[in-house]
Amino acid sequence: MLFASETEHEAVAQASGWFLDHAWLIPLIPAIAFFLIIMFGKKLPRGGSEIGIASMLASLVISAGTAYQWIDLVGKTEHAEAVTHSTTWFEIGSLKVGIGSRIDGLAMMMLILVAFISTLVQIYSTEYVRGDRRYTHFFGSLTLFSAGMLTMVLAPNMVQLILGWEIMGLCSFLLIGHWWEERANSEAALKAFWTVRVGDMGLLVGTGILLALFGTLDIGEINAKAAEFTGDHKLLALGAVALFIACIGKSGQFPLHTWLPDAMAGPTPVSSLLHSSTMVVAGVFLVARLYPVFHTGLDINLAGHHFNLIAVIGGITVLIAAGLAFVQNDIKKVLAYSTVSQLGYMMMGLGVGAWMPAVFHIFTHAFFKCCLFLCAGSVAHTGSHHSFDMKKDMGGLRKKMPITFLTWMISTAALCGVPFFSGFFSKDEIIDSAKGNDYKVFFVVGLIGAFMTTAYMTRATYLTFFGKARGGAAHFVNEHEDHSHEPAHDEGHDSDDHHAPVVHGKPLVFAPDDSPWQITVPLIILGALALVAGYLNAAAKPFETDYFHRWLHSSIGVEIPEAPHFEWMNAVPSIALVAAGFIVSLLICKAVFGEGNSPLKGLTQRNAILGGVHKFLVNKYYLDALYEKVIVRGIAHPISAAAYWTNQHILDGIVNAVGKGGKRTGEMVYKYIDQGLVDGVVNGSGTTATHAGGALQPVQSGKVNLYGALLFGAAAVGALVLVLVNS
Repeated sequence: MLFASETEHEAVAQASGWFLDHAWLIPLIPAIAFFLIIMFGKKLPRGGSEIGIASMLASLVISAGTAYQWIDLVGKTEHAEAVTHSTTWFEIGSLKVGIGSRIDGLAMMMLILVAFISTLVQIYSTEYVRGDRRYTHFFGSLTLFSAGMLTMVLAPNMVQLILGWEIMGLCSFLLIGHWWEERANSEAALKAFWTVRVGDMGLLVGTGILLALFGTLDIGEINAKAAEFTGDHKLLALGAVALFIACIGKSGQFPLHTWLPDAMAGPTPVSSLLHSSTMVVAGVFLVARLYPVFHTGLDINLAGHHFNLIAVIGGITVLIAAGLAFVQNDIKKVLAYSTVSQLGYMMMGLGVGAWMPAVFHIFTHAFFKCCLFLCAGSVAHTGSHHSFDMKKDMGGLRKKMPITFLTWMISTAALCGVPFFSGFFSKDEIIDSAKGNDYKVFFVVGLIGAFMTTAYMTRATYLTFFGKARGGAAHFVNEHEDHSHEPAHDEGHDSDDHHAPVVHGKPLVFAPDDSPWQITVPLIILGALALVAGYLNAAAKPFETDYFHRWLHSSIGVEIPEAPHFEWMNAVPSIALVAAGFIVSLLICKAVFGEGNSPLKGLTQRNAILGGVHKFLVNKYYLDALYEKVIVRGIAHPISAAAYWTNQHILDGIVNAVGKGGKRTGEMVYKYIDQGLVDGVVNGSGTTATHAGGALQPVQSGKVNLYGALLFGAAAVGALVLVLVNS
């Protein structure tokens, strides 16, 4: 049983309720479910998926209760302290490391987000991976993946945070490489694992520096001491940089973003969960959780302008990822680069002092990005014969897949920051805060990013749902004009395989006009939230809501600065650029992808400059080539060559020398000991026995008089001996 530690505020301890006291159950339940799924899942009627879904529902219920009690606590206490419950895990000298839970507004928000989206993704997965050869293992890994994120969110100290962080890293490797039989999938899993591992070294180094500086690993104490830090600023900056390197790797920020689009090799539910509320959000969460460390350690003033390393990296990521989204034909990779870009917005927001808008963007982004990925999976699962290629196998699907199309459009509007959709109230707050806090460069970056986001999402929408149906989509549309049922693929892997399987003797079937309910119901729920979630913190008139701010403002132990008051006039540039992005992209899409003749068709082949830019983007700025052919080759090849030389000349030399020595020793033992000594003794014994037998043979003559003479002689000798002895 975990026991409650003392809280700094007596009212908080008295006001805490059952859910706040038992929040540690939230990650523990899915962690236990993972072991149950692995041990017993294959024997259960639904392959263990029922355990995974039940565990996430239980975590969701406890998370909801925790959120309710935290909100009630905030309403009663103006400056609510974090509610911490912990028990000692281990001790090193005077340092005690606990394991337990730390509940504040930030943790409360993330718990609800992770548990809710994980539940929907698991329900969706029951249809999407039905018949998969590793169905049980998929749900086991998916459940543990969510447990890892929940463990990290609840962490009261850096050690537990690292534990959850690493659990996610392991599970992402298993899930991205779920269909490991295809080499591309296994390579993508390895790439994700090792790229993130590079960043994770920074987490260990940074944690060590924080321990050296502050003498504690408790997150609350670290934040309080960092906010009032007056010691060696260089050492604090070094620690912040090390920690931020880990965030760059985990959240796919430039320049360690290259693993994230390749992670689309995993099943679509994995992509959705990974890109919306777990794994890639972990880096942003860490910056938000240790905000005083980063803000104090990394803020600099250059030529009269404020620059924070977090804002710089975030701003670069916004633009470079958006640029790459334009040249992708795979719908999931468009969304992957979109995620990278939006994570850049979150990082940039944290860097420019917009803590609340950045965290709110985590919240709103989770709903519309999860919905977009699940929509992409719905299209592939039902409409494009398991292909994600927008140019080859999509188009014209809006009428045949109305639910998927509607939820995609709502989520796209939220992503682009269209007014009154959820993304507008979070992303535009980040852009407005950059201007209000005198980060003018990043204000411009945010505006350009808004234009680019709308443009590449318009392209993806046009290729998927509008125009003429192509390839797999044409087959789906034509075959389903009579509303007949179409057999489904067993989802062994997302590929262009058009053969429908038979599971338990029965063909899998699709709904006539859209995906089955296990897919469409999560889409409807997420689409609705993508529309309305922003109103929890809509600062613009006439809404002027600040629920989110009230619930989260005390999350980092120090006062969070108020964002500049939002005015509609401040949003005009962003709204105008969103509209321009839509119009320009739509016109170009019709010209390039439409059936009529257009001078824009083939322009990149005819114009050398545009062709070079296009090639530069298609090759992803040659960063993969740099890493794989220069850095990795430059490091791995010398290491492998040295290892080979060591193996051939040292290890093999030792082994061969031991072998030769053993051979010589054996020869000596055989010649001198075995043949000379042992065989000599044996042979000598035989010879002696032979000669003795020959000498005694005459005695055995069979003559009684001879035996009598011998007996008499022996008696005489015996008598003589007795006389001599007794004399």
